[in-house]
Amino acid sequence: MAFQSSQVGGPFENAEFMYFGMPENIASSDTTLGWFGEGQKLVITGKILKADGRTPAPNVIVYYYHTDTEGYYSSRTDMDQRAARHGHLRGWVKSDADGNYSIYTVRPAAYPKRSDPAHIHPTILEPQINTPYYTDALVFDDDILLTTAKRKAMDNRAGSGILRVLMKGNIQIAEHNFILGLNIPNYPTTKSDSIKSGRAIGEDVFSFTPYHAWGPDQGTTTCPICKYGRYQGVLYFAGDNTDSAEVKAWLQFLERESFKREQYLKVFFTCTTERQEGVNAKLVQIGRSLGLRKVSLTTVASYSDRASEIYLNEINPSARNTFIIYKHSNVVAKFIELSPTENNFKLISETLDNIKGDYMHLAPPKHK
Repeated sequence: MAFQSSQVGGPFENAEFMYFGMPENIASSDTTLGWFGEGQKLVITGKILKADGRTPAPNVIVYYYHTDTEGYYSSRTDMDQRAARHGHLRGWVKSDADGNYSIYTVRPAAYPKRSDPAHIHPTILEPQINTPYYTDALVFDDDILLTTAKRKAMDNRAGSGILRVLMKGNIQIAEHNFILGLNIPNYPTTKSDSIKSGRAIGEDVFSFTPYHAWGPDQGTTTCPICKYGRYQGVLYFAGDNTDSAEVKAWLQFLERESFKREQYLKVFFTCTTERQEGVNAKLVQIGRSLGLRKVSLTTVASYSDRASEIYLNEINPSARNTFIIYKHSNVVAKFIELSPTENNFKLISETLDNIKGDYMHLAPPKHK
């Protein structure tokens, strides 16, 4: 059975498998038999959010399945045999009133003798949509099979599928949010006339190499994401018509936030050198006059520049400013054309508080 392309999500082979063995009552937390066996214990937890990337979406069902620790979809005689092709490591969660869900399982292995990264297949069924649709397969950031080319080729269906695991004792924990409708064909949306800039909430920030005119990496082209993507970050992009007084007000606020949050927050201001001479020297003057010690002031040739690869982040130079807030290299909030008012300072600060989560202090796994 394959759904027609006019349906939400487009064609979907074996979509009916999610219904085979589906329990009548589905909780927001599910545990597979793999959790109790050998292998690396894995928890995937997060929220299911509506298309705005902020509003919790309750009562959304996620069906998932994955290979075992040998890379096979191993079956069992006590499972619904109609879904044997998906193996016995499968289950369902339904988001609670706050959009939360959690999956307790074992980390899957890659298919034997193939180059596909290890992965988990999720399928979403929303209460208001009568057919399920698939999302990006969930893959692991530390998987050597997840090459740069494969990262760039991802569709970001319902958000980036890249999991960045942290260790809590001997358990790997990955926070992952599903953004309903994001990059899903035929998804019902309402037209927005607001200006667009930056990658969508739920997608990953692409690495780029700006010139650091001021800050901890002064004089280098250090990638903010490669070096500082581990925790929280704010990328503040100035547009073509940004006012210098506004920039200074934002930088002073963001410097205070950086000291307040210490190692958990990195802030980068970026502008282009396309329309002005001596921009880097001017940034040095600003950094020195404001006494900036935490915030980095950086430049790129233009927001369409390919040498620095900033173009991959889709910044619109006609937007007065673009604020991208990331966590574990994933866009978790975005604001466009914000004025430096007390209310907007509070908005940014509260957003950083709300997205911090429970696992910022944990370390990533150590690899040999």
